[in-house]
Amino acid sequence: MALELEIDLLIRHRSEQAEFFKICEWSKCSDEGTHRAPKSRSELNSFLWFCISHAREYNKSWNYYEGMSDDDVEADVRKDTVWQRPTWRLGTNDPANLESVVNFNSIHDPFDILHNMRPKVGAHSAKETIYSSEQFRALAIFGLERPGNISNIKQRYKELVKRYHPDAKGLDANSDEKIKDVNQAYKILIDFLTF
Repeated sequence: MALELEIDLLIRHRSEQAEFFKICEWSKCSDEGTHRAPKSRSELNSFLWFCISHAREYNKSWNYYEGMSDDDVEADVRKDTVWQRPTWRLGTNDPANLESVVNFNSIHDPFDILHNMRPKVGAHSAKETIYSSEQFRALAIFGLERPGNISNIKQRYKELVKRYHPDAKGLDANSDEKIKDVNQAYKILIDFLTF
């Protein structure tokens, strides 16, 4: 009985020592394995344990990119620049159209941290608030701040055509240019609203 207890204690002691003392995994080496090296590219968290001289030897021959094509290496390097996390191109998530990308109703936000990101009720989309220089000029010709809807544009167009038509009485020499500007502005605004 005492012999069995002694053998059991000896086995436990050796297993505890084995946790702290690792033998070099190089073939025919019995030195202490104090230096770790990854097993493979796919198992970076699993290690082989080597003595210092065999760790150097292993590192000289180990190539992370072995077996990968140039495109695979490039893709892996690109992923490393963002810590292997997925990314999106800038500008693909239009903040004016954020509601189509993010379902705010599914997000539990008890402290209302996202209040600035939630779309406001009745808020105008980016299409209604951001205009090109042509569109600003067309709005100025029509005397509007915003295009509104197509029926408003058509109504304003009829008024301007009656005012600047070349056959109207009492017009100056610039009426031909003004009617051209009105026609061009009308086309720009209609294209903008029907896009």
